[in-house]
Amino acid sequence: MHQRKIAIFLCDLTGVMAQPWVEAGYEAILIDPQHPEGVHTDGAITKVGHIIDHPESWRIIREAVATAQVEFVAGFPPCTDLAVSGARWFEAKRKADPAVQFKAMHVVWQCQIIGELSGAPWFAENPVSQISSLWRKPDHWFHPWQFSGFCADDQYTKKTCLWTGGGFVMPAPFTDESLGSPDDRIHKAPPGPERANFRSATPAGFARAVFLANHKPAAAALVAA
Repeated sequence: MHQRKIAIFLCDLTGVMAQPWVEAGYEAILIDPQHPEGVHTDGAITKVGHIIDHPESWRIIREAVATAQVEFVAGFPPCTDLAVSGARWFEAKRKADPAVQFKAMHVVWQCQIIGELSGAPWFAENPVSQISSLWRKPDHWFHPWQFSGFCADDQYTKKTCLWTGGGFVMPAPFTDESLGSPDDRIHKAPPGPERANFRSATPAGFARAVFLANHKPAAAALVAA
């Protein structure tokens, strides 16, 4: 295992962010409790069906970092208890569990720590949220429509913040002006069991843009060798 360069994706169910890296020949590690329980490898993709703070998750992460082959880390910590869009429920949640937001921030900081340990460019992503108050202001923010030139399906608004490190390069916008005004499908998403996953899905255009900005040509030569 780990004969190639590695990219790690934390709290990542869809694998959209990983796809450009896999296409370029990288191994991808996806950790999310919604994956089937356990560790399952299919080709270049390893899915870990646990929370980050699980012995198997930490084992996989330690083994990857120890190779010095990790080239990128992306984290998508759950926003349910942090996003300001849900602020009207904060008081009730805190009454039920005074540590609710600390627990949510614990996952954010896990993403940061893993990114820093890897020595690679990294980001942790969330919508406008309490992270700005409980940790620090974001380094960057974007809307999916700003990268619609890579994916026309991303012509929608959703202000998304990034906390970054390790030399992460924020990609320049690449829009498709022919698509007209972006829609607000995220705000209008109907209630239901898949609403949270729909609202938090990674836009493919942004994923492609981040890959192009942070993928190292020198590493690509090693991958191809």
